[in-house]
Amino acid sequence: MDLILDIETIPAQRIEVLDMFVEDAEADKLAVKAPSNYKDPEKIAEYIAAKCVEIDLAVSEKYRKTALDGTFGQICVIGYTYGDKDPVTIYKQDKWEDEAYVLHEFFSDLALLFNPSDRFKFIGHNIVGFDLRFINQRAVVCGIKPPAWFPVNPRPGSEFVFDTMTEWAGWGNRISLDRLGRALGLGGKGEFNGSMVWDAVCNGEIKRVAEYCAEDVSLTRDIYKRMNFL
Repeated sequence: MDLILDIETIPAQRIEVLDMFVEDAEADKLAVKAPSNYKDPEKIAEYIAAKCVEIDLAVSEKYRKTALDGTFGQICVIGYTYGDKDPVTIYKQDKWEDEAYVLHEFFSDLALLFNPSDRFKFIGHNIVGFDLRFINQRAVVCGIKPPAWFPVNPRPGSEFVFDTMTEWAGWGNRISLDRLGRALGLGGKGEFNGSMVWDAVCNGEIKRVAEYCAEDVSLTRDIYKRMNFL
């Protein structure tokens, strides 16, 4: 069985991680000093205030980028499909930060779908470099054990995975799902994109994020079929 997979991720939500970013920002602000040629107290205060704003912006950007790092970022939606089934999305409408729930439900679904003795393949776009690694990292953090046959650190070309990005662009190269879909005449991803996920979640639009995930799953399946002449 072939399983097409995609995940949507958000920045860190655990309080100890958030505290770490706050502490870093405060330490950087305390170290700010005006140049020695500044003598006017008002100018010195303006300089320090401006630098503190820059620090806050830099820390905010650094925080948002944790969504791309399984060490701190979290999964808010997992989408998958197999065969010609409609994509399934796993998320929690009223408590989107409950990552353990999402992982537990996903692994439970896999246990029902797969017979460990069968040959199966995980398919996704950048699934080797991102999705599978992120899932495994977050499973460790959350203490949710994956099935024994779930791929850990697979390599491109492995019989257990098919990465549409690396199969098309080559190992170490990149092509976006949107660009590849358009190149193959299968359409792109629409107006919503991955950079909008966190803002959408903050605005209470987790369902829209899940719909976006399902759209990516469907497009990945179409690309996989085209690349394999299916």
